[in-house]
Amino acid sequence: MYTPVYPLQISQTMSMSDSYILVLNASEKEKHVPVLIGEAEAQAIILAIEQKEARRPLTHNLLKNILDEYMLTLKKVTIDRFDEGIFYSSIYISDGFSEKRIDSRTSDAVVLAIMQHCDILMDLNVLEETSMNPNALTDNLPSGRYANPHGETLEDLEQQLRDCEANEDYEQAAQIMDRINQLKK
Repeated sequence: MYTPVYPLQISQTMSMSDSYILVLNASEKEKHVPVLIGEAEAQAIILAIEQKEARRPLTHNLLKNILDEYMLTLKKVTIDRFDEGIFYSSIYISDGFSEKRIDSRTSDAVVLAIMQHCDILMDLNVLEETSMNPNALTDNLPSGRYANPHGETLEDLEQQLRDCEANEDYEQAAQIMDRINQLKK
């Protein structure tokens, strides 16, 4: 049995500067699951959530482009097991006639699921084994956010906003304003 989960928060770890914690939320169960991910994956998840693209395609963009080009559909992502501190996930791809299961890192699967707007499902046994009380988890994380993987302060973002407005870069200014609003929540 599986239950839907979704990305709730991304925070940089305090012990390793290039590692992040992705918090997945199982809303029906009101449980949070912390998943350790790398900096590149954290940035890719943030870009996918904000529906932004890098200047050049990142690996996840490449995979999405291949799926689109060959008219393949990402049907779902599953988080199937947890063993020795590692989550094991699968992506399910369909060509319209058959569906294939492909082994994937959880962080990569989550990025693709966000980009392709498909369900992320977690095995209930994995959820029970790895979930934490929401208050205990979020109280012990540094302030987390999607739009701010490098720990920019509110002051940094406000300066960037002023610079964008001075340069009449209103599209970038709107994006920075969204990040400011997320920080203020």
